[in-house]
Amino acid sequence: MRVFSGIQPSGRLHIGNYFGAMRQHIQMQQGNDCFFFIADYHALTSNPAPKDVSEFTLSVAMDYIALGLDTEKTIFWRQSDVPEVTELTWLLSCITPMGLLQRCTSYKDKVAQGVSPNHGLFAYPVLQAADILIYKSDVVPVGADQKQHIEVTRDIAGYFNNAYGEIFVLPKDHIIESVAVVPGIDGRKMSKSYGNTIEMFEPEKSIKNKVMKIVTDSTPVEAPKNPDKCNVFALLKLFASAEEIKQWEDKYRKGGTGYGEAKKRLAELIVEYFRPYRQKRTELESNPDYLRQILAKGAQRARAVAVKTLIEARKVVGLGEYYGR
Repeated sequence: MRVFSGIQPSGRLHIGNYFGAMRQHIQMQQGNDCFFFIADYHALTSNPAPKDVSEFTLSVAMDYIALGLDTEKTIFWRQSDVPEVTELTWLLSCITPMGLLQRCTSYKDKVAQGVSPNHGLFAYPVLQAADILIYKSDVVPVGADQKQHIEVTRDIAGYFNNAYGEIFVLPKDHIIESVAVVPGIDGRKMSKSYGNTIEMFEPEKSIKNKVMKIVTDSTPVEAPKNPDKCNVFALLKLFASAEEIKQWEDKYRKGGTGYGEAKKRLAELIVEYFRPYRQKRTELESNPDYLRQILAKGAQRARAVAVKTLIEARKVVGLGEYYGR
């Protein structure tokens, strides 16, 4: 299968990014044709500082490679290095009904959170569709909150195919329900926009401090607790062995164990889990040129595929030859 996915360079990546997307990406390298990119065009919808776009792009690259992304096996690049995707976005925009975009909940949610609305934010699903379709992707691993955008991508591809012929593959989403939503320290979905994240590679002391702030209810230490409604337990299930999870579940239901004890163990597990990758990431920090070379090489490979699709799309809509840049 051709597997496609991306992640925005909008801040330091956290354990929600890892379990919701990155771990799947790395696992899916085995036996699949993988295309993973850093979505810097998408990050611009929030008008970030230019230096942050550049800094966070390299940071995302460091995280992926440190965690085991094989850039010889997987095509890994920066979105803006493949300009063909923006032209395809326009071709798709001209066939996408306004009503389809107006029904997208992601735009409404971001505006409700106080994000300043702009055309890029509103038309985000069309650019995302172009990202996916230009590589003729079969499967797109995404978080549960992006499921609607994959459905929109399929709709847009269908409109185009019906009008001009079978150019695009209709992709399918791939969501692992057990980690579709990773809770943040306030109980909401872990997200940089909520300021409730635990970063994978932040200082170990900071990780421990954040874990101790995870919101819990006021059940006394001696009373039984419901593990299914506990944010700490939800995170423990991501890191602990099956045997240890069963032990914690028994402790919760029996009573006599405080949330503080569970938090201390969770902090230990998080630090232990990412410690082997931390040294590799530290090495990459001192060699940004190496990262830029990897992204440039990935962009060349991605463009070789994207150009072919764009030429097909230009031909069927009646445009002339494509000369690229």
